[in-house]
Amino acid sequence: MEIKFYKEKLEEELKLLEKELKTVGRKNPDNPADWEAIADNQMNKGHNPDRDEISDNITEYETRSAILKDLEIRFNNVKDALTRIDAGKYGFCATCGKEIEKERLRANPAARNCIEHRTN
Repeated sequence: MEIKFYKEKLEEELKLLEKELKTVGRKNPDNPADWEAIADNQMNKGHNPDRDEISDNITEYETRSAILKDLEIRFNNVKDALTRIDAGKYGFCATCGKEIEKERLRANPAARNCIEHRTN
C-alpha cells in the first residue's frame, strides 16, 4: 500500500481544512480539539445596530455554523486517518477488517470502511 502517498495527501488536506475552518470559526479555548463559529464583527463596531443588521448577523452566524460543522467533521476524519497511519492500522475496514480498496482510498484517503461497509 502507498502509505507515504496517502499520508502526504491527508496532511495537505488537513492544512487546507484548518485554513478554511479559520475563515468561519476559531478553536474553542476551553477545548482546542473543538471549533466554534465566530460571529460577524459588525456587532462590535461601537454603534447600535438596527434590527436588520442584527438579523443579518444572526443569519451569517448560522451559515458559518453549518459550514463549520461540515468542515470540522472532515477535519476530524482526516486527523483520525493520520492517527491510523501512525498506528499501522490505516487502510483496513473498521467493520470487517479487510483491506480497503485502492480506488476508495484514492477517492477518499480518510475512508474508514471498504466499499461494502462505507459510511463516509
